[in-house]
Amino acid sequence: MRITAAIARTPRAPLELAELEIEPPREDEVLVRVVACGVCHTDLVCRDQELPVPLPAVLGHEGAGIVEQVGGRVATVRPGDKVLLSYDSCGGCPSCRAAAPFYCHQFGPFNFGCRRPDGTTPLRAEAVEVGGRFFGQSAFATHCIARERNLVRVAPDAPLETYAPLGCGVQTGAGTVMNALRPEAGSSIAVFGCGTVGLSAILGAVLQGCARILAVDPNPARREMARAFGATDLLDPKATNDVPAAVRELLGEGGAGSSVECTGLPEVAAQAAACLAPRGVCAIVGAAPADAAYTFPAMPLLVQGWTIRGVIEGESRPAEFLPRLIALHGQGRFPFDRMIRRYPFTEINEAMAASARGEAIKPVLVM
Repeated sequence: MRITAAIARTPRAPLELAELEIEPPREDEVLVRVVACGVCHTDLVCRDQELPVPLPAVLGHEGAGIVEQVGGRVATVRPGDKVLLSYDSCGGCPSCRAAAPFYCHQFGPFNFGCRRPDGTTPLRAEAVEVGGRFFGQSAFATHCIARERNLVRVAPDAPLETYAPLGCGVQTGAGTVMNALRPEAGSSIAVFGCGTVGLSAILGAVLQGCARILAVDPNPARREMARAFGATDLLDPKATNDVPAAVRELLGEGGAGSSVECTGLPEVAAQAAACLAPRGVCAIVGAAPADAAYTFPAMPLLVQGWTIRGVIEGESRPAEFLPRLIALHGQGRFPFDRMIRRYPFTEINEAMAASARGEAIKPVLVM
């Protein structure tokens, strides 16, 4: 079957729209006609090889579409179903068996390897293999192959162009607060970086009942969006020589009860940790370059009992968490859709550039 896909061939180069051949789904796979796909920061850093993936490959991992064909062992979806696509996991490791697929022991190969476990790929350009399993989907395409495991069926009237970003960026930010940190009602939280993940974290903090929600971002438009989403305090990090001290001064009580680092910048991660109150918890969420290293002061870490931890995919079990977010959105309590700017699929490089420049918080490609 011939499809159109956006191929990443060389680092930092525009994606190339081209026709590819896609295989039929195997016994445990599903062919999805992609209706929409969000553009995530991870797509940019993988395109640029800051997080290296094998090229050529089709990226895209916030897909939403309609099932067209299923393999013989697929039982939970059927042709015609609307689905959201999320990250993939092996299903058999200790983490997956413990219902923690977000920490799958094979998370790297299943999501960044761009190949099936047996090394094959469902995509081909003439005689050249093209990676087609990025996050188990490679959804920068008119069709993709996914697995039953990384699909979430949604209602027949679900607006897929709206729900597509739930599969990664939105669930990552909201889930980091709602599933991993779980701050107590009345507590304080500082969110560093107000892109899709940070703004979703702010929405999650509102739902958790945080009394003080501090948004830290140099972009004034994003700070104002954070305020509209429920941030009680705003901080321009360029306006101070000591960001942690400014956070402590704003929030009082020794600093933030918890913090979320969404930028992927090690120096910002250090600030997010240093702003914590005693016994505070810092969640590192941003995708840093593969060779990045974090540095934290040893004595405050020890004396103040800080916890500094990584969080992947918001510790979301998508089949459970995405319907919860959809329900909250329907109640008007989770207005993540205000971040979305739609682009036709043919403008994918413009959408990625707008994301990189900070002009579009959440670009969504419409196929």
